[in-house]
Amino acid sequence: MSLAAVGGSVGFRKGLPYLVGILLGLIVAMCGAVLGVAAIFVQWPQAKLAVQVLGALYLLYISWKIAFAPIGDEAAAAKSQVATLSDGVILNILNPKLYAGFFVLFSQFLLPIDAAMLQYLATGLVMFMIAVILDSVWLAIGSSIQRLFANPRYARPVRVLFGLSIIVATVWALLP
Repeated sequence: MSLAAVGGSVGFRKGLPYLVGILLGLIVAMCGAVLGVAAIFVQWPQAKLAVQVLGALYLLYISWKIAFAPIGDEAAAAKSQVATLSDGVILNILNPKLYAGFFVLFSQFLLPIDAAMLQYLATGLVMFMIAVILDSVWLAIGSSIQRLFANPRYARPVRVLFGLSIIVATVWALLP
């Protein structure tokens, strides 16, 4: 959702740094799952809770940036409100459900290759390529509605809707 909002705000090309950040954070989470971060979360639920809270707070920050980014003439003067590469990296590094999901995938759904290291590498590569495609599509979807973000009459309500959607998805993800 945040990729679509960024695409709608600044277009596909200017949203690429955020996409790259999301994907770099995904690689960190994938490596963390393989190296056992998910096991740490199981052993110490407080660590998982702390990361969840930090991640939720960071998503609120991203939602705020999207919802209240300058529109119209203000937008040209304040490009600093655009989500950055570091925003994307931090977003996925602080996403414990991503680690847990990779932990499940890597523990149950490895590609059938004889060498264990190649199994993890090939499975991770396939998951990464799927993420590249899907995340690029989200950015492109946002870019396709960029006119709504540029029109002062619709920009604020659309931005607030995207921001609220991220908040709702975050709350839903935190529910047991």
